[in-house]
Amino acid sequence: MADEVRYREAGPDARLAGGQLTIDLRALQANYRALSRIAGKAHTAGVVKADAYGLGAEAVVPALVEAGCDTFFVALPTEGIAVREAAPKARIYVLGGLFGREAAEVYAEAALVPVINTREEAAIWEAVGHAGGKPWPCAIHVDTGMNRLGLTMAEARALAEENALTGALRPVLIMSHLACADEREHPQNRLQLEAFRAVRALFSGVPASLANSAGIVLGRDFHFDMVRPGIALYGGSPGGRTGMHPVATTAARIVQIRHAAAGETVSYGATVTLERATIIAVASAGYADGLHRALSGSGVPLRAASAAGGQGFVHGRRVPILGRITMDLTMFDVTELGDGALAVGDTIELFGPNILLDEAAAAAGTISYELLTSMGRRFHRSYVSNDDEA
Repeated sequence: MADEVRYREAGPDARLAGGQLTIDLRALQANYRALSRIAGKAHTAGVVKADAYGLGAEAVVPALVEAGCDTFFVALPTEGIAVREAAPKARIYVLGGLFGREAAEVYAEAALVPVINTREEAAIWEAVGHAGGKPWPCAIHVDTGMNRLGLTMAEARALAEENALTGALRPVLIMSHLACADEREHPQNRLQLEAFRAVRALFSGVPASLANSAGIVLGRDFHFDMVRPGIALYGGSPGGRTGMHPVATTAARIVQIRHAAAGETVSYGATVTLERATIIAVASAGYADGLHRALSGSGVPLRAASAAGGQGFVHGRRVPILGRITMDLTMFDVTELGDGALAVGDTIELFGPNILLDEAAAAAGTISYELLTSMGRRFHRSYVSNDDEA
């Protein structure tokens, strides 16, 4: 007998919201388990920064714990504190490092593991451990080619030699971040792999982590002891690999059906002139809701990829966006559905099982990460799960 489906609601009242964001926690858990299988012997953590990529850490984290995840990565200590409430027994790493001596005490109180990015942060964490009577756990982040955060190779070598003598730090993870994992054949991947192998050798016996979502599908050489999937958990296609289950579905409410004549124009700037009599569905979603203006059907001079713009999905068909997306409203050409096929109150899928997240992002000239984390709070949210999750 199938498990009973359970729904949990959040955000504005569904009757009053301009759209619906449905988060399928069952799909999230299936993605975690699939990635764990690919990772093999490597431990699989969950990256839940930016409020679990915009989907709500308060629901996502417990679902991942149910699926077997016991290690999480966040960007900020405030995020870590929120995750700690949802996962009391988990190990939680803070990628952004330490925000000064006073902040370090908060990390220790919440049992957050800072990712040390500088020698100054290392000194602060040493002092916190010394004051507490024992070194607190930390991760050591070494830059191997990203030039974002992390110790240089020279700094990492000096820190490793120093710590071998003093034992002032207790590193529980050594890590780096891939810059080009989305491009499987990019030479930077192999260069970073070799550099990270040298880093690992400096910290003998400390678990190592290099692979993000796309890094996982680069192969076992990149897995080391722990992998850190993020976007793949939420339905993105890491490195172009398909097979992740869609987790988030957005649908906008239709608030008006219009009939326009050939020769008329649509939306700001009059950037599209209708070539036929057209049925227009006006949907209650716009760039204030995360529906990027670059998805507009026309009038986006900065978009070089395609003039076509984005699409919606309704009643089994794709329908193109007409003209510029506005702050609160988007127009769709629904002529092919026929007169009377749609009514006020119906909804149009913006991305989900019929228009995949990566496809919608590509139509906007961006990436799935940005599209997900841009989703506003004006949509009603519904979390779907099973009563009896393993």
